[in-house]
Amino acid sequence: MLRKIRIGISVALFTLITFYFLDFAGILPNSFHRLAHIQFIPALLSFSIGVLIFLIVLTLLFGRIYCSTICPMGIFQDVVARGSKFVGKKKKRYSYSPAKNILRWIVVGITAISFFCGFTAILGLLDPYSAYGRIVVNVFKPVYMLGNNLLESVFSQFKNYTFYQVDASVLSVASLVIALLTFIIILFLAWKHGRTWCNTICPVGTVLGFLSRFSLFKVRIDQNKCNGCGLCATKCKAACIDSKNHAVDYSRCVDCFDCLEVCNKHALVYAPSSESIKKESADSSKRRFLMAGAITAATAPKVLAQVKETAATLLGGQKAYQKKNPITPPGSVSREYFQNHCTSCHLCVSKCPSHVLKPAFTEYGLGGIMQPTVNFEKGFCNFDCTVCGDVCPNGAIKPLTVEEKHLTQMGYVVFIEENCIVYTDGTSCGACSEHCPTQAIAMVPYKGGLTIPHVNTDICVGCGGCEYVCPSRPFRAVYIEGNPIQKAAKPFKEAEKEEVEIDGFGF
Repeated sequence: MLRKIRIGISVALFTLITFYFLDFAGILPNSFHRLAHIQFIPALLSFSIGVLIFLIVLTLLFGRIYCSTICPMGIFQDVVARGSKFVGKKKKRYSYSPAKNILRWIVVGITAISFFCGFTAILGLLDPYSAYGRIVVNVFKPVYMLGNNLLESVFSQFKNYTFYQVDASVLSVASLVIALLTFIIILFLAWKHGRTWCNTICPVGTVLGFLSRFSLFKVRIDQNKCNGCGLCATKCKAACIDSKNHAVDYSRCVDCFDCLEVCNKHALVYAPSSESIKKESADSSKRRFLMAGAITAATAPKVLAQVKETAATLLGGQKAYQKKNPITPPGSVSREYFQNHCTSCHLCVSKCPSHVLKPAFTEYGLGGIMQPTVNFEKGFCNFDCTVCGDVCPNGAIKPLTVEEKHLTQMGYVVFIEENCIVYTDGTSCGACSEHCPTQAIAMVPYKGGLTIPHVNTDICVGCGGCEYVCPSRPFRAVYIEGNPIQKAAKPFKEAEKEEVEIDGFGF
């Protein structure tokens, strides 16, 4: 019964959180972002004390229920392990293996030290929720959207327009490669060895495993009933049941309850302990590691290409603009704050309706690879949209009201007159001014009866509408330069609408 309850809850949560990442049509309401807020690392980074207390108490009471029921990466491994049983002639059997505690705590130590040194990439790579989110967004979602486009092409032949074409292109080659490698590694480990990733590499599994050693409810072996057949060990994906010595490694047990179902002697029970917990002697190598405390910190220089002067001459005098600071999402406070809290789960990337959030490559340096940055190649940030802050589970992007969003300056406009077609071609334009929601770009008189853009950076919020629509090529005439620390833009006055009196029929 316990196993069936666990499977039912985990399937429901796994399906909902996976579909929420995949959902591009807004079928699920944004309130489902709370599924991400109950994950361990996001709760830790966002200082969600209530969620952290809940998860810690849950672990101290029932063991690693989080890993088997709530964590999407853990459930994904169970799905893969389950599928492996139906392939091949031989039945899949697991066996007990000693815990690799030195490796586990080295990974935790390196992750923690690097995080406190400001290098969050390792935490982002190893956080199970974020890793699974990247797999869904970068690997599964393009396939899902291609399937949607295929259905659209079929249904449209019958005049049925339930489906519509969507852009299924890859968000970032770097993110795709990293997500694909993570997917392949975890797929292989789960297929061959069950929960190896959880009990060897995952820092969340190691920390919760330590707490679960002191949990009230545990899977216990009744030595009076056990005949040492070892059947339970062959079903244990965590390889934590030592049937010969009638022992369970509770730091690795994820409470999947598979062993309870197969024991013919009913020698396995999930029950509270009546004995005091004995303190285990600390492993000497672990002690030496903790005392050594090797600091892992890495910084990477910005990889910015310099445009040669000869190229500018060949392009008719146009100037290339190299952005000095990447643009962080609205509500991210500052670049430093954002990088220290973002684990690159890509939920904001998946849910952005304007598709302006893209995984970074070198924009933030090596430590910020895959963290979202704002890119205006395919759109601009909707003036009234606050989705990214609403769904962010880590607190890296603060929730904003629409009014606060209107005055949040994530960047400011830069105008390059030499690139403007009014200057180069002697023709009128004004596209940037027409798309500016704050009137930070106004058209002022220019020679020959033309008008040319004039910018007011004080009221610019950096939405990118001007950069996106600028027709000048190969280099745009307007760019948005990111703010290292997001500021409050000065309030702007909306243009007064002229009332037009219509006589007669108005034709």
